Amino acid sequence: MTRIRKAIFPVAGLGTRFLPATKAMPKEMLPVVDRPLIQHVVDEAREAGIEHLVFVTGRNKAVIEDHFDRQFELEVTLVERHKKAELKLLEENLPPAGTVSFTRQQSPLGLGHAVWCARELIGHEPFALLLPDVLVQHPRGCLAQMMDAAAHLDPKANIIAVEEVPMDRVHMYGVVGVGETKGKAFSITKMVEKPKKAEAPSNLSITGRYILQPEIFDILENQATGAGGEIQLTDAMVALAKAQPFYGLKFEGRSYDCGSKIGFLAANVAYGLQRADLADELRSEIKRLVGEK
Repeated sequence: MTRIRKAIFPVAGLGTRFLPATKAMPKEMLPVVDRPLIQHVVDEAREAGIEHLVFVTGRNKAVIEDHFDRQFELEVTLVERHKKAELKLLEENLPPAGTVSFTRQQSPLGLGHAVWCARELIGHEPFALLLPDVLVQHPRGCLAQMMDAAAHLDPKANIIAVEEVPMDRVHMYGVVGVGETKGKAFSITKMVEKPKKAEAPSNLSITGRYILQPEIFDILENQATGAGGEIQLTDAMVALAKAQPFYGLKFEGRSYDCGSKIGFLAANVAYGLQRADLADELRSEIKRLVGEK
């Protein structure tokens, strides 16, 4: 597969499930331990070799742009106070100049429309798509695992990260049908959005990581609205699958749906327990809260 250089991050959502916290602050800036959600996902992309970050934003999202820029007043204060570790951390998290772009999704017309809004910044090359609501915890990030799998597939392959869910919950997700295995990936025979249990082709749900070919933009440009009156990415992928192969990768690691309160809280605990400077004290606090000695 052609090297994947660019990644899209759709960050235009309103975050209504986290009101009032998201009234003035984007949900993507909610912290998991001490890093915003969007920073965790960007870290995953950069680990996988992504060179250019494309954010599809909406109104009241300027703080995301500020987060990935320098803040000279803060840096000067850290220098004056000899906070070398904090200054180094900010420097490490700052993308190189010219590697971040922002574009607006003026109307809330769904994920497919958000992806289409980035077409001019992506150009005619394959790209990654990462949903900031989803964190995947593993020493090698989910997108890096997808890149590894892509190296053994057709240059025009599209890849979707998938994971198992209980059969009684398949109606909540996009679900794929499983075909022949190729390396660590498998060919996708079908994509069904929120199927009934009896009609689900498997219990493998689509997670928020994709590698897509640029032809998806041509389909999205003329895509009719689907469920919820929005332009659905799944509908466009189903159409593209008639001309190009789609593969699924059952990634290693655990995902956290940080668009839900429980998923967000679980992610904070899981990422906190992974930190050597926090794990022991956090574990003790958890035991105290649940009444264990």
